[in-house]
Amino acid sequence: MSKGPQRIRGTQDIWGEEADRFARVVETFDRVRRLYAFQRIELPVFEATEVFARSIGETTDIVSKEMYTFPDRGGDSLTLRPEFTAGICRAYLSEGWQQHAPIRLATHGPVFRYERPQKGRFRQFHQLDAEIIGTDSPLADVELLVLADQLLHQLGISEGVTLQLNTLGDAPTRDAWRAALVSHFEAHRSELSEDSLVRLAKNPLRILDSKDPRDRPAVDSAPSIDEFLTPEASAFFARVTAGLNVADVSWTRNPRLVRGLDYYRHTAFEFVTDRLGAQGTVLAGGRYDGLIEGLGGPHTPAVGWAAGIERLAMMLTPPPALPPAIDVPVVVMPVGDAAEATAIRVATAVRRRGFATEIYTRGNLKKRLARASERLVSTAIIIGDDELEAGQATVRHLRIQQQDRIPFDRIVEQLWPTGDE
Repeated sequence: MSKGPQRIRGTQDIWGEEADRFARVVETFDRVRRLYAFQRIELPVFEATEVFARSIGETTDIVSKEMYTFPDRGGDSLTLRPEFTAGICRAYLSEGWQQHAPIRLATHGPVFRYERPQKGRFRQFHQLDAEIIGTDSPLADVELLVLADQLLHQLGISEGVTLQLNTLGDAPTRDAWRAALVSHFEAHRSELSEDSLVRLAKNPLRILDSKDPRDRPAVDSAPSIDEFLTPEASAFFARVTAGLNVADVSWTRNPRLVRGLDYYRHTAFEFVTDRLGAQGTVLAGGRYDGLIEGLGGPHTPAVGWAAGIERLAMMLTPPPALPPAIDVPVVVMPVGDAAEATAIRVATAVRRRGFATEIYTRGNLKKRLARASERLVSTAIIIGDDELEAGQATVRHLRIQQQDRIPFDRIVEQLWPTGDE
């Protein structure tokens, strides 16, 4: 029997148990992103090449070596997407989504990179992606990280996975640190690998990522970003870590975790494991406050992450039965910075019970309540200074125009004693 055409190297045909694992990752992601009020979007598989060249950076390996780029019949240069963020930001600008900011977006699908196929890596592979665009609040970073943590727990693969976290600071921090790193590595030029010498001229922060043993002495003795953090950058990072702590998400500081491109700011993170061999990152992301500006739009703060579906699927064991997400819209409204930690704790508890929940931080309380009513939200949990002092949230039942005061640690039990509204 003739074998016929063969699949292209670096691609895959997924079926049977492998396809079931793949589907379980996607279904779990879809359920969890709904709990965090992330809207699903679909994007083109290809974009104008300049979208990726401008957003990912022409000096990166992805753009210089790994993109599938081709001219169409009209002579325009097109590229199969190597990741989602650039296309999402392009859509945010071209579709006029600024009027909806801040927006929470989630998608998944195939992405394409011409790299050497290896365990868990393919030339056509698939990613989950979650982004919050249009807010500079550290709470957005916290919510994305708590979402990722809950996804890993719901998939049953959180054991042995560590959240590594770092701050890249604000623009003044990053500029000062970059200058210090250039000076440091210039003094160690003779010790650096060939790749790091190229990066020194184009992208010096990437030297800290080097896996070449020749670079380790220079990297280990390089100045730390902590020496250059502005008070504002320190305060931002402190609010992120405080939010993770109250949501009971474990993390560890990795001061060498970086993103090479200049538009990255503040939070950078990776969920890593030793269960996949040398390729240990299962989910990664960060804050990219300068990316949309680099695409020609206005200054727009944003944060997001991506995860490889194949990698997550490889880690799955036979699944326990998972409770379905119950579609009962709930919003939590912290009033003032002091209420943020409690708001995160309450929202996390409600979501873990299986109720879709969103935290509203924009506008005065009256506007937030009006927005909740327009969206047919049933329950608003309000936390301000008075509530913090009393240890009780104001719970407003919007459909029947009544409200209660409920202790923070009894909200879930009192509102949904059997899991029903």
